[in-house]
Amino acid sequence: MDDILETKAGIRKTVSQTISSLSPGEMTAKNRQVARRLYDFANFMEASVVLLYKNKLNEVDSGEIIRRCYDFNKVVVLPLFLVDKRAMRPMKVDNPNTDLIMGPRGILEPNPVRCKAVPIEFIDIAIIPGTAFDEKGGRMGSGEGYYDRLIPKLPVTTRKVALAFEFQIMSQVPMTSHDKHVDMIITEERVIYKI
Repeated sequence: MDDILETKAGIRKTVSQTISSLSPGEMTAKNRQVARRLYDFANFMEASVVLLYKNKLNEVDSGEIIRRCYDFNKVVVLPLFLVDKRAMRPMKVDNPNTDLIMGPRGILEPNPVRCKAVPIEFIDIAIIPGTAFDEKGGRMGSGEGYYDRLIPKLPVTTRKVALAFEFQIMSQVPMTSHDKHVDMIITEERVIYKI
């Protein structure tokens, strides 16, 4: 187990360094290519209720995707992190300019005073962040386990889609029994379906 944790820490560091080495122009281009591939995905376009995320620095930028969801008349759902319970609550966000506050993890999240909880069974598609992935749908996140606890609660019919940069795809992601897979991964170069 310690070996896996060490390996994961090394991967997180490598991914972070790779992202830091990209110019702002390269990052913008890669983010746009990932977003375009997502918009071409039928399950995304057909979905009414979309669970998204506010990205950390080492994740695909979700800002443009969130804005486009409003253009597509989708219900935008973002996670409220319940740090004391090590859980997240999906919340409907009507306006990201007024409905978000800085959360305890240093990421903007829904203001529970302004936003309403969304039952998990209403989510049509879940866009899930991560640090590294493999072609079998293996996912490695930030190490806090929030999405590993959320994924099994999502309905079977909810598509679990990860957004990643091609350099985040590995031959095999180190996983433990509590780590959960995604159904597909969209990068700037391709769409990877879980095999």
